[in-house]
Amino acid sequence: MFVLQVICLILLIFMILYLLMIMPRMTGRPDRRPHLDVLYAHRGLHDNSSDAPENTMAAFRKAVDAGYGIECDVQLTADGIPVIFHDFTLARVARYPEGREPEDAVRNADGSLGVKGKVIDYTYEELLEFHILNSEERIPKFEDFLKLVDGKVPLIVELKIELKDLSVCPKVDALLGSYKGVYCIESFNPLGVFWYRRNRPDVLRGQLSDEFHKEDPKGFGVAYIVLTLLFFNFLTKPDFIAYNHKYPRNLSLWLSRHLYGCLTAAWTIKSEEQLKTAKENFDIYIFDSFVPGQSA
Repeated sequence: MFVLQVICLILLIFMILYLLMIMPRMTGRPDRRPHLDVLYAHRGLHDNSSDAPENTMAAFRKAVDAGYGIECDVQLTADGIPVIFHDFTLARVARYPEGREPEDAVRNADGSLGVKGKVIDYTYEELLEFHILNSEERIPKFEDFLKLVDGKVPLIVELKIELKDLSVCPKVDALLGSYKGVYCIESFNPLGVFWYRRNRPDVLRGQLSDEFHKEDPKGFGVAYIVLTLLFFNFLTKPDFIAYNHKYPRNLSLWLSRHLYGCLTAAWTIKSEEQLKTAKENFDIYIFDSFVPGQSA
């Protein structure tokens, strides 16, 4: 009997610790209403085979004209300028001017020649030499993006933070500090979310996550286990969880929403059927590769 009581006590302690670890912000939450039931165009209303590819001013302009919220990715150049670009490396979508590809250009799986290196390796002026895929679009400044949107639609700003370099946080915050529109920030890196907890508690902040062991088993490590289980919530106290739409039944995500009343955002929805399912399990919807309400 005594052994059973000890086991029950240990299980109770672990359950309490688990619930404390995944607890989001519970008091002093910013106004969440402007973000509820919003459809956000992932990296703008883009088509990578068109003249409006991802994270370009053309794609953002199309999203604004269509009335969709926008999700975008921000990181810093070598000279500290916030620009909008998803990958840390340039090769997948950045292209050299025709006829000026160097011998050490990166050859992508589709045979195209991508720009070598990372965004942080180049100054903003140097990045302007490259175009995005087959368009004439260039990597945009975050500042110019904010001027284009001008508060017309709500924004989800993802902070691209590699390891421990948080220099993008104050740079982005300085620009958003004078922005008059609705926005929130998110990041996969808990250090970025924690920066906002400490420095800008008035800003709606979100933790990005996924069931990494299912999406990339080879790259799965301890940090990803902690992130999958949302244990970093103990430090970051997010206002919303942005999670892969395929895993609404992740226990930590489900408890965050149903026990703690935390907002949840579904990424990245790629069909009407997926959107319908997401609306049963999430509060915010980020879509890509289709236009909601329009047949393929």
